[in-house]
Amino acid sequence: MVKYVFITGGVLSGLGKGVITASTGLLLKSIGYNVTAIKIDPYVNVDAGTMNPYMHGEVFVTEDGGETDLDIGHYERFLDQNLTKKHNITTGQIYYSVIMKERRGEYLGKCVQIIPHVTDEIKERIRSIANETHADIVLVEIGGTVGDIEGLPFLEAIRQMRIEEGYGNTVAIHVALAPIISTGEQKTKPVQHSIQELRRIGIQPDIVVVRSPRELEEENRAKIALYSNLSKEAVYSDPDVDTIYRIPIILHRQGYTRYLAEKLRLEYREPDLSKWYDFLEKLTNPEKKIRIAMIGKYTKLHDSYISIIEALKHAGAWNNTGIELGWFEATNIENGKLSLEKLLDYDGAVILPGFGKRGAEGKIKAINFLRENNKPLLGICFGMQLMVVEYARNVVGLERANSREIDPNTPHPVIDLLPSQYNVKHLGGTMRLGAHPIHIEKNTIAWQIYRKEIVYERHRHRYEVNPKYIDKLENTGLKISGWSPEKYPEFIELPKYKTLYFGSQPHPEFKSRPLTPAPIYYYFIKKIVEELKH
Repeated sequence: MVKYVFITGGVLSGLGKGVITASTGLLLKSIGYNVTAIKIDPYVNVDAGTMNPYMHGEVFVTEDGGETDLDIGHYERFLDQNLTKKHNITTGQIYYSVIMKERRGEYLGKCVQIIPHVTDEIKERIRSIANETHADIVLVEIGGTVGDIEGLPFLEAIRQMRIEEGYGNTVAIHVALAPIISTGEQKTKPVQHSIQELRRIGIQPDIVVVRSPRELEEENRAKIALYSNLSKEAVYSDPDVDTIYRIPIILHRQGYTRYLAEKLRLEYREPDLSKWYDFLEKLTNPEKKIRIAMIGKYTKLHDSYISIIEALKHAGAWNNTGIELGWFEATNIENGKLSLEKLLDYDGAVILPGFGKRGAEGKIKAINFLRENNKPLLGICFGMQLMVVEYARNVVGLERANSREIDPNTPHPVIDLLPSQYNVKHLGGTMRLGAHPIHIEKNTIAWQIYRKEIVYERHRHRYEVNPKYIDKLENTGLKISGWSPEKYPEFIELPKYKTLYFGSQPHPEFKSRPLTPAPIYYYFIKKIVEELKH
C-alpha cells in the first residue's frame, strides 16, 4: 500500500517547508524506497507561469513543460529525478476541473460543494500521481500557512485521506517557527498556537520540525512536545545553516529517518548518504573561491533566480571552487546609478533571464562592457538574446538593433517572435516550454561542453534569434553552435574570444543536480578557474 507524508507549515511562509520536504524525500529514497513529491499551492492561478518573480520567486519548468512552484526544483534536485506538471497542484486547477465536470453534468444534478466535491478532486489528484509513478511513498507539501482561508480545502482533504488510507499509512509533519526575540530567548508560543490551529482543523501532527535561528533548546523541545500531544522524540530542530544541503544530515542525526520509518511501518535500513557527504564536503570546503556577477532585473529577491544560484553552487563544488555572488540590478545600470567599473572586480558574469523592457538596456551596457574587457560571460534565455542584440549593434553595425519584445519598431529585429506565437491570445502556458532536442555543432564550445550530437534542455520563451540575421551575425564572428529542429539558434558563442563567451536560449539550470551539475555551468566555472591560473 502507498504511504503518504503530509507537510504543513505554521506561523509564517518562507520557513523552508520545501527543503524539509525535499530532505525527507532524500532520506526515504536513501533507505531504498521509491519516493515522489507533490507541491500544493492554494493560490487561484492555474500555475505559476503568469506570476512576476517578486510574487512567488522563480518559475521552475519541468521536463514536460509545466510552469511550477520553485519547490518542485528543490524536490528534483534532492530526489535526483524528474517530476511533471501534475506534481504541482493549485486551487485554480482544482476549481477549474470541478467547474468543467459540473458543466458536463458529471455530478448528476447534485449541488456541487467544497465538501465532498472539491476535496474529492484534491484526493483524486494526489492518488493519481501515486498510481502513475508507482511510488512507495508520496510526499505532499501544502503551501502557505495553517489558518489561511485558501488552504482549508486542502487541509480538509488530507484530514480525510488520513482516515481513508489508515494512520499507519500516513504521517503528518508540521513545520513552524520558534523565533529568537531581542532578549535572546527562543520562544515556542508561535509553534504551540500553530499546532493548536492545525488540531482545531482536525489534524494531529505526528512530527514537528521547529525552524529557528539556532538549535532547539531541550527545555523548549519538551514544552513543544507537551503542548503538541507528542513525545520528545517526535520534535526535531531545523536551525539556520550555511547550506540547505546540510538539512538532511542534521535531521538524520537526530533520529528523524528511523522515527519516520517507524511511523509509516516501513522496514528501516541505514541510508547510504556517502555521495551526499562527498558533495557537502566539496561544497563547504573548497580549495579556492571565485566571484560571479549576477546581472538581472529581479535582484531584490534572490529566489527569482534560485535554480541558477544552485546550478552555480553544484558546478563550483565539482570544480573544488567556492562561489561568491555579487548582485547588479540592471535598472540601476540603465539609469547610471551603478558603475560598470565594479564588474572588473568579478571573475565572470551571468546575464540573467527576465521578460520585458525594464532593465534591458542596462543588461546590454553590461554585456558590451564585459565583452570589451574580455570577462567570462554566460547569458541565459533573455540574457542570450540581449548578447545577440549587443553584438548586432556594436560589432555587426546594425544601428538600433533590438528585440521586437523591447522595441516593436526596431529597424533590425535580430530577436523576433516565434511563428508559433503569432496567434497566441492567452499568456498562461503558451510559451515554448519544456525539454526540446538541440543539435550540437562539432568543433565548437558547445561540443566541448556536451560531447553529444543531440541534447535535451528545458525552454521557456516566446522570442528567438531572427533567422534573417544569422548570416550577418556569423560572418562577423558569432557562432551558432546549437540548433533546434526548426533551425532556430539555441546556443551562441565567440570562438575567438579570449575567454568564454556563451549564450544559451534554454535554461540548463533546471536540470542541474547536486551530484550531477549542469554541463554548461560546470564548463563556465571550469573556464574561469583555468583563466585565473594563467
